[in-house]
Formats: sequence, C-alpha cells, structure tokens
Amino acid sequence: MSERFEVVPRCGDDPPRVKDASRVGIMRRIAAARLRHRGLEALLDDVMLILSELLTNALLHSGAKEIRLNIAVRDGFLHMAVTDGMPGSATRTYVNDKAESGRGLALVEALVKENGGDWGTSDGGAQTWCTLAVPAKERP
Repeated sequence: MSERFEVVPRCGDDPPRVKDASRVGIMRRIAAARLRHRGLEALLDDVMLILSELLTNALLHSGAKEIRLNIAVRDGFLHMAVTDGMPGSATRTYVNDKAESGRGLALVEALVKENGGDWGTSDGGAQTWCTLAVPAKERP
C-alpha cells in the first residue's frame, strides 16, 4: 500500500488546518481496510496507534508539503514508513509526568518491541519507519 496526501506547512506554533489534520484519520481508515483485507486483524489496534503517532508527527513537526505512507508485508514482517521529505529525524524524548505531550515515539517504541519489531529513521530523517512481526497464524 502506498498513499500520499498534500498539506499546507504550518506557520510557527499554529495548529494544522482542519483539512490537513483530518488526513491522519483518513489514512488510518485506508490502512485498516487494507490490513483487514490481508487478514492482519491481530495487528490492527497497534498499527492504528503507531500510524496515528507517525503521521501526526510528520504533520506537526516536519513543515512538509506532502506526507507519504507505505505499508508492505515482507519476510514475516509488516513494514510501515511515513515519509515527509524534510531533513531532521524523529527522536524519542523523555518527559516528566506533568508533560502534556512528547510521549508518542516512546509509545511507538513500546508497541514495536512488544510485537517483535524495530523502528528508526532514514533518508536523513525524512522517513520514520517501523516493523512488526506478523503472527505466524496470519502469514500468507
């Protein structure tokens, strides 16, 4: 699966346009339909949360004009990549208990580890990717 959507880059701390923010939900629904079609329901909840975090990070922090999502199953793993085309890499931050944000990549890291996968950035930070092991009973 390969999808893309255009966004208007944010100015400073302004929130993203409603139209742009709604694209995250649209991409989640498309991905969910594709996963169901492939019989990968066991990964659905974790994938939806991971995609929400990765797509939202690209929307909020990259300044990109286009965001791409690629999902593929290869070699027993579900591979997901969000590409925003902007330099700079997503890095996990450590926040205190009172922080209202900043836990997204820690959550991604925990879900990926729980599912026997890995995550990181590539292409000079323009892409954040992760893999999840596909349960043996759901492999084609």
